[in-house]
Parts: sequence; C-alpha cells; structure tokens
Amino acid sequence: MDDITKREPRKISAEDINPRYNWGRHLPVLGTMGVDFEERVDYRRLQRYRLARAHAALEKSDLGALLLFDDNNIRYVTSTKIGEWARDKLSRWTLLIRGQDPILWDFGSAAVHHKLYSPWLRPEDCKAGLVGLRGTVDPAFGLMKHHAEEMASILKAAGVAKMPVGVDIIEPPMMFELQKAGLTIKDAQQVMLSAREVKSADEIALLNRAAAMVDGAYQLINDTLRPGVRENDIVAEVNKFLYTHGSDDVEAVNAISGERCNPHPHNFTDRMIRPGDQAFFDILQSFMGYRTCYYRTFNVGRATPAQHDAYKKAREWLDNAIARIKPGASTAHICDVFPTAGEFGFPDELSAFGLQFAHGLGLALHERPIISRVVSMDHPTEIKEGMVFAIETYCPATDGYSAARIEEEVVVTDKGCTLISLFPAEELPIAARY
Repeated sequence: MDDITKREPRKISAEDINPRYNWGRHLPVLGTMGVDFEERVDYRRLQRYRLARAHAALEKSDLGALLLFDDNNIRYVTSTKIGEWARDKLSRWTLLIRGQDPILWDFGSAAVHHKLYSPWLRPEDCKAGLVGLRGTVDPAFGLMKHHAEEMASILKAAGVAKMPVGVDIIEPPMMFELQKAGLTIKDAQQVMLSAREVKSADEIALLNRAAAMVDGAYQLINDTLRPGVRENDIVAEVNKFLYTHGSDDVEAVNAISGERCNPHPHNFTDRMIRPGDQAFFDILQSFMGYRTCYYRTFNVGRATPAQHDAYKKAREWLDNAIARIKPGASTAHICDVFPTAGEFGFPDELSAFGLQFAHGLGLALHERPIISRVVSMDHPTEIKEGMVFAIETYCPATDGYSAARIEEEVVVTDKGCTLISLFPAEELPIAARY
C-alpha cells in the first residue's frame, strides 16, 4: 500500500466550485461530436467541478471521509462509469478523504481499464475490490472484513480514523465490519446531495441535451400514436430512438392510456390505444449520466370537454408554480399553489405524493430540491441559481377514468427560470386528429 501521508493536500479554487453562467444566451443544445471550433462540454472541467464540490461539502461536515457505494455518487466524485447493471449491485465503491484524491475500488478488470483510460485518477488509486454482490458471496467468506480493515488502515494513515466516516448506502454486514475495524459510521448522502444540488454550466448543457432527445421522442410519439398501437409498442420505439441518439440509460418509459390514467399506475402494458383515449407518457433516460423526467399528455383523434378541462387545470397548476421559481424562493412558496390532496380526489398527501411535485435532476432522477406538500410546507428550503429540476402536475378528469399529466424541466437562472423541456404542451395535443 502506498504511503498516503506523503500526498500533497488537494487545493480547491473558487473557480472549481462556483459555476459560471451566461443567462443572456440561449442554452446550447450540443451534439455528441467533439469539435475544435466551438466550446462544448469540457469533461475535465466537469470532473474538477464535481470533485471540488464534494470536497467542499465534506469540509463543511464533521466527517473525515466519505465512503460511497451509490453509483451516482461514485460517478460524481471519480468520473468513472461501468455497465448500467452496476447501479444496484453495490459492487464498486470510492473513498474520498479530506484533502485527498478519491480512491476507487471497482469490479475486476474495470480497475485495470481505469488505469489506462482515466488519467485524472492516480493508477495506484484504481483498485480491484469485491464485497459480495449484495450477499451473493457470503460475508463469512471474509471479503468484507478484508476491505473494511484495508480502508481503516488507509484512514489511519491519513490521520482521520478517529473522525466519523460518512456512508451513503451499504450492505449491513459491510457496515458491521467497518464498525469492528474501529470506524464510526454516519450518513454521507446528505453531504453528497448538498454538493450535487447546484449544477455547473457543463452539467446544465448535458441536462439540456438529454431534454432535447426527449423532445424528439415526443415528436415520434405524436406521429406514432393512433388507434391499434399498443402502449408497449410506443415504449419500444422510444427506447430505440433514444439509444440511437446517444442515451446511456433508458431508465423507464411510462405509457398510460384510457381507463388506466386514473389512478396513475406509473408503468406500461400491452393495452391497445383507441379513438378518444387520453394518454400520457413519462420518459426517464440519461445522456452522459444526466437524467430526464418529462411527461406529456395527448389525446387520440378527439377529446371530450372533461378531458380538455383536466388538461387545462393541470397546466394552470403547473404554470402558477413555475411563475414562483426564482433564486431565494422557498419550496413552501412554490408548492402552496399546488392543490391539496382532497381537491383532486385523494384521501391524504402521502397518497397523492409525486402527483403535484418537483424534484431535482442530475446524475440521479431525484435530487434536490424536493417540492411537495408532504414535506415542503413544514420544512421549506431555498431555491438556488443553478438548480435544475422537474416540476409536474396531475389532474383526474370528471369522467372518472381519464387524466392529464404534464411535466416541465427548469433551470433556475439569476432572475427566474427557463424551460429545457420544449415539446409543445401549452394546449392539449391531439394525435391522429380526425
């Protein structure tokens, strides 16, 4: 093991942690090509920004280090990514110590690959590791004990072993082994979410590109949606479109139509679309890790007065909330214009959670801020310039089965906010109009 005490403390500049924006220009929609004649996403600047934000959040905490198993946090801190399958396996982790560069333990040969292709990481900091694949390798076999003692030794050499170690998500047997090795464990997820809540110009460019891909997917849906097409047909075509255009993960495509619209099931089936159906879709995918959550509602062929009315109400609730978004506003002030659960037919706010709602977007689908009557009225938080989040509303129709669902993605600017979800939704779109 290398002598970690010989490392120079990492210097963090104001430029590293403070994003620079030019809100006077339209947000760029960048292609996937690298060019020499325009400045596009600077991925090394992005890497420096994210690591500096994580270090700054760590310094503000009482923690000596962050031990991160959450794949989104690992990508944020190390700028590494392996297959999407790793997202729920807890098969890789990183240790971020105050003033030091991250140490990464990865799945088998991925560690060797990083040594060759990730020069921002020190080769000796790219280690192979295995703690059990969520219990598939029995903890009694000793892998967790081995790595817990290894990390405790590194923390001791760095002089922070007596400080608490923050952990985001972890298998219980691994936590027990860390405690046996003499470490005090505390929560790291709040530290990391505070680091991730304000986006840099590069992150905003990637989020905007991801939203632009969904704009195109909705044009495809508009052109495809007609009687005889099934919900799963739409899902298949959208998956093909997004992966063809550079998506690195289509997390989900919700497709809900007809009588399935009310109550909202958050899924898709093989239901066949019929004339007069109201149908809504949510497209959750990522470009270079940066995610979308973006609903649109359509009617097929025609719409009834009840369906039009539901759409108008959902749009009004959404627009009223968007009008309140600006730096310094509170989440309570924004969600105060959302209807209460009882006003749209739900017994309590928990039952209606996620229907009149906003959530941060970044490397995860749900980041800060969270805006909901479940939490925001009693625990208001401040909206900040550079936040990016999705804000969504839902309104059941008076016919008892139709419903409208609309969602916009917004970037908080210096004075208000700007939309990056641009497929038209001011009025109810009618696909396959007769």
